[in-house]
This record gives sequence, C-alpha cells and structure tokens, in this order.
Amino acid sequence: MVKGPTHRQGDLFAQPLGGSSATPEDLPLQDHQLRQWQERLLAFQQPRFAAVAEGRSLAAGQINLLDDAVVGPSETVQRLDPLALAPQSLQFWRWPEASNTGAALYFVLDRPPHLPGSLLLYVGETAQADRRWKGEHDCKSYLAAYCDALQQVGLGSQLSIRFWSDAPVAVRPRRALEQALIRHWLPPFNKETRGRWATPFTAELG
Repeated sequence: MVKGPTHRQGDLFAQPLGGSSATPEDLPLQDHQLRQWQERLLAFQQPRFAAVAEGRSLAAGQINLLDDAVVGPSETVQRLDPLALAPQSLQFWRWPEASNTGAALYFVLDRPPHLPGSLLLYVGETAQADRRWKGEHDCKSYLAAYCDALQQVGLGSQLSIRFWSDAPVAVRPRRALEQALIRHWLPPFNKETRGRWATPFTAELG
C-alpha cells in the first residue's frame, strides 16, 4: 500500500484563508502537484477498472483483505463497474423530472483530458436517489476545491455522477456494500480514505 506523507495532514484541497501570513503549505497548488496526486490515484484504481471491465476478479494480493470478510459485498464489488453506468451531470437534481429514484449507490468520477483513464472520487449510498445530492453535501465542498485547483493551473476535468439502482433497499446491507466499495476503490473524497490520499499541498487548519 502507498503510505501517506509524514507531514501535517488535513482535508484534501483545503483552501488558504488569505492574508500575509501564508506558509508554503498555503501557496496555490501547482500543476505538477495536482498531476502527481491524480497519477497516484489512477495507478491504484486503473487495475480495478480494467478487471471489472474484463469480467475478472483481482488477484488476492491486489484486494483489500477486509473485503473478503463480507462475502456478499465482495462478490458485488468485483462485478460492479462504475464506468458502465450512465453518466449524469452533477446538477441532475435540478432537472424537472427525476431520472433516479429509490435506493441506490452512486459514484462521482472525473475523466481528466490529460490522463489515460478515469478517477473514482467518491462512493455514496442513499435511500432516495433523487434527493441525496440536493442541498449540503460534504463531497460537494471537495469537488468545488478540486475543480478550482485544476482551473488555477489550466487542467481540465469531466465530472459525472452515476447511479446503481440495484442496491439493497434495506439500510444495513446497502451501507455494508458501500463500505466494501470504499475499501476496494479507496475514493479520496470519502471520509474513510482521505488520510490515505493526503497530499504535500494540504495543510491542517485550526
């Protein structure tokens, strides 16, 4: 596993508060820093995208052993391909008619034009697919900071959200599956995995 950095860590893409007392950690993100962060994530996730697209399971050495503790979710994780789901705008909830309803798992992805693959940024679960993304959502803050950082250095992004509507209706098995997917993909904007992907340009605020 890739070890996290030994410097002070905090929220990914934390934005500087401004003022003249900025430290090196508060300086605007640089092109090479963002690229390196994305490339690390891509290197971890790309074998998983390839395996699920080809209908094969990852070798035991490539799987988080925690996944094997729950057989049902582990089997679904090996077969569920986020890229095979229909991409939607992050503003889907503004549409006059809901395209997704009921229990679902959802995936927020980016397909950066400068990279040879997609990045899975967030995995979530909901009992109401047409309402979960409305209003405040922790992931939205991360996405806003992420997009702002990319724009500052002239890097593009192609964000989408995708829903899997075959998720269990019952809360406990749905959340168990969500956690198995998080352990498998290690999406950086989930609270369970933010420490794993903490970066040199992240400062601990407060």
